[in-house]
Amino acid sequence: MKRIAVFCGSSPGNDPAFMELAYQLGQQLATGHIGLVYGGAKVGLMGAVADGALSLQGEVVGVLPTFLQTKEIAHEGLTELILVESMHQRKTKMHELSDGVITLPGGYGTLEEYFEVLTWGQLGLHKKPIALLNINGYYDGLLTLADTMVANGLLKQVNRDMMLISNTIEDLLQQMHSYTPPTVGKWLTPEKT
Repeated sequence: MKRIAVFCGSSPGNDPAFMELAYQLGQQLATGHIGLVYGGAKVGLMGAVADGALSLQGEVVGVLPTFLQTKEIAHEGLTELILVESMHQRKTKMHELSDGVITLPGGYGTLEEYFEVLTWGQLGLHKKPIALLNINGYYDGLLTLADTMVANGLLKQVNRDMMLISNTIEDLLQQMHSYTPPTVGKWLTPEKT
């Protein structure tokens, strides 16, 4: 993988492990010669992952909507900062520039980004690995919900298995490198045999 997009919060959260692992993720990407594509801010988890990569001279491309330039405070030290007009353009540009996605803790925006690119993969629009770094069990409830969707027949197990998950960066990157996308189609009605 040449570049990985990272979705995460523009806030630091209240668990110090979030900021620590965001910074370490940036460093590990730089050490592995994998470019970082992220939301372009210098605050919160976004800033930490960028600073980690930059600390080891990694490539860091930020994608920031113009209306967030002052709210999220654009990072000035990036390899490249791309300004776009909307949140949708941000997500699309990050997807275009990356070979996979890692999602760190975050709020509504982070989950929306994660689920949209995961859905694109489910529909066969891309074959990129989409991963969750489950720091201190942050995403345990989400994984339980996904299992409930499968149990209730609203999500296929093969699509649940697209959710790459780990609580360590090394394991998550290994899962992403060995990822094989599902070969079954997404049907709106039951498949006929």
